[in-house]
Amino acid sequence: MAYNLLKGKKGIIFGALDEKSIAWKTARQCYEEGAQIVLTNAPVALRMGEINKLAEACGDAPVIGADVTSMDDLKALFEKSTEHFGGKIDFVLHSVGMGLNVRKGKDYTDLNYDWNHKTFDVSSMSLHRILKTAWDLDALNEHASVIALTYIAAQRVFPDYSEMADAKSLLESITRMFGYYYGVKKKVRINTISQSPTKTTAGSGVKGFENFMTYAEKMSPLGNAPAEDCAKYISVMFSDLTRYVTMQNLFHDGGFSFTGVTPEVLESMG
Repeated sequence: MAYNLLKGKKGIIFGALDEKSIAWKTARQCYEEGAQIVLTNAPVALRMGEINKLAEACGDAPVIGADVTSMDDLKALFEKSTEHFGGKIDFVLHSVGMGLNVRKGKDYTDLNYDWNHKTFDVSSMSLHRILKTAWDLDALNEHASVIALTYIAAQRVFPDYSEMADAKSLLESITRMFGYYYGVKKKVRINTISQSPTKTTAGSGVKGFENFMTYAEKMSPLGNAPAEDCAKYISVMFSDLTRYVTMQNLFHDGGFSFTGVTPEVLESMG
């Protein structure tokens, strides 16, 4: 069900890879809510994924490749997007992450620092680059909304999440810092959404993921939040209904983040 929350709004969605991804579902939801969108991902991801199918389902949305570690690519992306829209941008979704040490099975106490640097560059500093590019080009409308996806491992220890926990902590810090400056300058709001563990292509690559999904389900009073519902929450955050929410880390996790223990978890240990 759609509510026309984003009628007349224009936005860029980073990171839609396939139908499992939150960015993919968010693009569909935003389009259903009346928005026009531009889709973007790294050139290699565009070759691997099925983004053209998504573009067709979203009113033949343009697909523009961009390496989020390249200022030149991001500048071209924003320039082409504003040209396509015939004006400035109202929302941006940052759904970008890559943990090289996690992917290659390196323990947190034995990180390859070159890989670690790349993880931070892609997963965290990319948000700063995106925001700086938009800032320099004056590409965002007043009261625009930027959302980045994060995870509770930024606040709590989940050993197998390894270096990505540090990357998410940095991502959330950038959200607060740039949120202040962009709020003062143009009333732009910047927030992170901390989602339940979700069966995306990236998430499923974390060691012990299936067992943790089960644990999180037992720990969450409402159960794990599905990706489809995360997309709905994001669309609300992109709408004019949330104009005074900024610099926040917003949990969308069925109550997991504030639950100490549940009978279901205790029973499973007996």
